[in-house]
Amino acid sequence: MRILLVEDDRRVAAALSSALTRRGYQVEHAGTRAAALAAAPCDLVLLDLTLPDGDGTELCRELRRRDPQLGIIAVTARGEERDRVKGLREGADDYVVKPFSMAELQARIEAVLRRAAYTMPRQDLVVAGPVRIDVTARTVTVGDDEVSLTRKEFDILLSLARQPGGVVSRDRILLDAWGTVQHERHTVDVHIGSLRGKLGDPRLVETVRGVGYRLRTE
Repeated sequence: MRILLVEDDRRVAAALSSALTRRGYQVEHAGTRAAALAAAPCDLVLLDLTLPDGDGTELCRELRRRDPQLGIIAVTARGEERDRVKGLREGADDYVVKPFSMAELQARIEAVLRRAAYTMPRQDLVVAGPVRIDVTARTVTVGDDEVSLTRKEFDILLSLARQPGGVVSRDRILLDAWGTVQHERHTVDVHIGSLRGKLGDPRLVETVRGVGYRLRTE
């Protein structure tokens, strides 16, 4: 899960980056509006509204225009009601006032990422190589054979199948299947092992060491 941290205070940025990295996120720091606009694509932005080269609400509006599905949380010392209202109206999904606890920020990050996932266009049928998933009926077939999966196994497979051939991080799988990244990552590995056995071909789900898993399409 990639987070873009837009924060001009280097000490605050270093502390937040370290805390988020320990929680399994990949963090890119941008200290200015220009750096934020030039940053690589991400899943969520933590946005300070006071920047040295422009107002953060304008940046929020631009980021939202670029990607309507992007998660954006304003993280700022501006706690007045008019500031919160302005930030939300300019496109922020949530608004956190400094100082805050990491537990609160973690919960808000997860909530925003869940909402972003739910608003993505839904497919009734997802096909990835030999795997066909009927999302509405929650059924899976591999080739001509129907496969019986537990709820978590189904959610994990769907998370992988939505990015066929692409690497899906453990954190993304945790969020899709459990609704949180605050969970033992070993749990994912155990369920993946069971899923491989049920799919009939262990090679369908490939481990990408240190990153996550890939559903092969060939």
